[in-house]
Amino acid sequence: MTTLSEPPARQHSASDTRLRVVLMLEIQDGAQQRFMDVYEQLRHQVATVPGHVSDQLCQSINDPRQWLITSEWEDQETFLEWVDSPAHREMVKPMHGCVSDTFRSMRYTILRETSAAGATGTRAPADVPEGLPRTAPAGQAGPPKADPGPDGVVRHALTFTVKPGSEPEVARILSGYASPRAEVDSTTRLRRTSLFMHGNRVVRAVEVIGSLGDALRHVAMQPEVRAVEEAINPHLEEARQLGDPQAARAFFARAALPAENQAVAGTPAAGRPHRHAVLYPVKPGNGQAVTDLLAEYDELATVDPTGPVATSTVFHRDDVVVRLVDLRVPPEADPAAALGIAGEREAAVLGRLLDLGPEVDLRTDAGLRAFLAARAMNPVTDRTSQDF
Repeated sequence: MTTLSEPPARQHSASDTRLRVVLMLEIQDGAQQRFMDVYEQLRHQVATVPGHVSDQLCQSINDPRQWLITSEWEDQETFLEWVDSPAHREMVKPMHGCVSDTFRSMRYTILRETSAAGATGTRAPADVPEGLPRTAPAGQAGPPKADPGPDGVVRHALTFTVKPGSEPEVARILSGYASPRAEVDSTTRLRRTSLFMHGNRVVRAVEVIGSLGDALRHVAMQPEVRAVEEAINPHLEEARQLGDPQAARAFFARAALPAENQAVAGTPAAGRPHRHAVLYPVKPGNGQAVTDLLAEYDELATVDPTGPVATSTVFHRDDVVVRLVDLRVPPEADPAAALGIAGEREAAVLGRLLDLGPEVDLRTDAGLRAFLAARAMNPVTDRTSQDF
């Protein structure tokens, strides 16, 4: 088998209850790239599921149609709870159109594991604070999984909805708390936290130097942050129980909005750039296509070190797509750059993927400005470490 992605090395005890799941697939002719694109999206979603440890995608070196997906879970119960859920069935639907046959799904309890050094390791226990999603065993740095951008900054976001009518009170609560200490340890520190709202949807984006998991654990333990989370609880559309660690982790796992693409220009913006966020009205099933189109624009836009885009991150989960961008000019001065639209062709493609209504044509300046005014998220708070 040719391994296409590998999880980091982990150590485990010989007596734990971890589960190894093996899924053997045959992919339709001509659908291999589409299958890999679907898997690339799904692996980020599965990584947020409580109890998930790691996964691998492998392709046979003898028959390119034969594929293998293996995953590791903390225990059988958490895997079965997820695999039997409606959320799992919805998550894997895009894969069905690529697969011609599923040979077998096998599940094994892990009894022994040998590292490259030839020794079986032990797992050091550690307490994971309430409210923090966990995708790896306690004591390891797994949750949530995120890679640093070209500038070495790790970016991640959470999103949730609040009850209609509660938006002003929620904005007041989320903007009024004292900032937690930026320094986590000698290698990790909080760099920036930006919070936006559009209608009743809240998006909280964080930037971290070092370990995202360590930074979020640090934040979750701060009294002022815990007080804010408790204060907004009555206003959430989806109820959560912060006193129940498993329920809280499940909520935050569902709220995770991974950074699918991070683009950074080679020359920093002079002064403080204009930061804004756009929530795209994605038609059902088009989330990945919208994300790919925006990412393509950002990669090209940041090649020009003096262009309007200094930094851009596309956050994506299912059909929720948010683009957070730092511009060298105000958004209204360059709405195409603010929205991530290169030209008429890209505008037409994006228009077909979004639910814009017949009155908005992204190929016109008036259409761009109308769309920007309608979908730009309202900034609630933007806090930056004094070191940056």
